[in-house]
Amino acid sequence: MKSWVLSYLLNSLWQIPLLFAAGWVAARALRRVGSAAEHRVWVSVLLLQTLLPACSTLPPGWLSALFAWGRTAHPSGEAQVSVVMGAGLGPGTFHLPAGLLATIAIAYGAVSAYFAMRFLWQWRKLCAIRREAGELVLTGEAARDWAECAQRFGTGEVSIAASSQIFGPLTMGLRQKLVLLPANMVAGLPGTDLRTVIAHEFAHIHRNDFPKNLIYELLSLPVSYHPLFWFTRERIMESREMVCDEMAAETAGRNEYARSLLRLASLLVEGMSIRTPHAIGIFDANVFERRLMRLTGKANDIRGVRRLAIVVACAALGVGTCGSVLALSMHVDAASAASDENKPKTTEPLKVSAGEMAGNVVRKVPPVYPVAAKKARIQGTVELEAIIGKDGSVEHLEAVSGPKELQESSLDAVRQWTYKPFLVNGDPVEVKTTISVIYTLAK
Repeated sequence: MKSWVLSYLLNSLWQIPLLFAAGWVAARALRRVGSAAEHRVWVSVLLLQTLLPACSTLPPGWLSALFAWGRTAHPSGEAQVSVVMGAGLGPGTFHLPAGLLATIAIAYGAVSAYFAMRFLWQWRKLCAIRREAGELVLTGEAARDWAECAQRFGTGEVSIAASSQIFGPLTMGLRQKLVLLPANMVAGLPGTDLRTVIAHEFAHIHRNDFPKNLIYELLSLPVSYHPLFWFTRERIMESREMVCDEMAAETAGRNEYARSLLRLASLLVEGMSIRTPHAIGIFDANVFERRLMRLTGKANDIRGVRRLAIVVACAALGVGTCGSVLALSMHVDAASAASDENKPKTTEPLKVSAGEMAGNVVRKVPPVYPVAAKKARIQGTVELEAIIGKDGSVEHLEAVSGPKELQESSLDAVRQWTYKPFLVNGDPVEVKTTISVIYTLAK
């Protein structure tokens, strides 16, 4: 477990900046395509920043094995045998002293626990605001605007309430949707500006932004420590607000909607907008100027072949970045680090990680795919357990798992391997390690 956590942390440290840079380039390229496309880019970046470090902790070859799983081999195809040292810990394995690894793991756990507790505190605070909120009844033009927006956005039944604990409008609720307004906002706003508020919040409800943000927040807990991840979340908030602006502006016109937003900002400038990831208010993101420019600027969206070319190029950039991230992933072998600090004091063979022994191989004889197994379409992985003598020869070798038809071929080949003597304090010692021989039938 410690190895998995530390590997996740190590990979997330460098993968998050790389993914952010690729997302920034793609978002800039897609900016003229539309706010929705830009928002999708940043949501994809956030999901990749949380999931790819976890994928990087898996054994090497898992991706190719995943694609190979769905392929159907034919008798006329070629056979392939590959050898993986143990559980797949190769030259990419990262070693640090066990004490330092334990300290890093504890610190990372404490930071992650802090963000988890902060998430729970914000959730409780939001629930308290909802319980304290008083029911609000709209009348006259406000009631007509509310009914029209509900019908236009197809949101179904939505409640409205007022609270003295907030400074800007927000939307919440999973099953029962609620629009929460600051106290006295309805009475103090002109009808046009109130309609802007209502339309914007209904756009959030139509997009299901509240449950989406809950999911994003939960997924991001393991990487919330990273400063560049905070910028990713800011870009999501920015692009999300612009998407809702475009949807809401259709009810009154872009210029009128922009002027209304400006008046609302002047009225609320002395207040502090709520900044929890669940409170979806008009002034969540610090991008007000860009939102106004987007609304009032001349529409010059890219269409046709040029639009397709930009989308394809951005998709290729994303695929290439993800492939590079997975190919360059590293693994922290905490168990090996612990064994390095506790050298053997008995005559038992020293257990050495497979990745470390991979670098000591001097002579490697490749296994031969048995003809009978090939004809019978038998494939799989043979796990071997080996004891390497002080002189580097294979003294003991046995198969612990795998198809019986392939085990003898694996044993015959690996018995001929030789290693450099493994030294402890300058003296050669016997070591115990594992080897995986993978037999696959390709098309």
